[in-house]
Amino acid sequence: MSTRSSNAIVTLDFYQQKFKKQVEEDYYLTEDQAFFTSLPKDAIKSYDTAEDRYPIVILNGTQPAGFFILHGWEGVKSFYSNKRAILIRAFSIQADYQGQGIAHECFRRLPSFIKKHFPDKNEIVLAVNHKNTIAQHVYKKGGFTDKGIRAMGKRGRSYIMHLSI
Repeated sequence: MSTRSSNAIVTLDFYQQKFKKQVEEDYYLTEDQAFFTSLPKDAIKSYDTAEDRYPIVILNGTQPAGFFILHGWEGVKSFYSNKRAILIRAFSIQADYQGQGIAHECFRRLPSFIKKHFPDKNEIVLAVNHKNTIAQHVYKKGGFTDKGIRAMGKRGRSYIMHLSI
């Protein structure tokens, strides 16, 4: 595993074929991380035919460092009643890039990205497994709050976290 520089600017972009090798073939998560989230290649396969699901790449400079899916009302409604919310699914930062503040910077930039591309949205929600304390910490540090809503996920009980935009 190599160490990457954290001096680059973090940006968000919609997934494009030019990212295919780095995002679908070379992307690495530890076994513990892969237990709680999908690898991008699996998330893309699961969501590539849906109208209201948008794969997003987190770039560190020009290099894909992370990935997630934005999912509209069809994803939100199973957790929450706000029709103007958008759901984050399959969030991850590639193992080589973790611990460099990339997730924090992603969450700092995410509200303006969503306002630009989804101007009707006023809230971001996500589900995090109750055993995934590391991710809970990252999300809280990124501005997400726990309003006490719970749901059952594939791996057990999840906390629904919120970020107003």
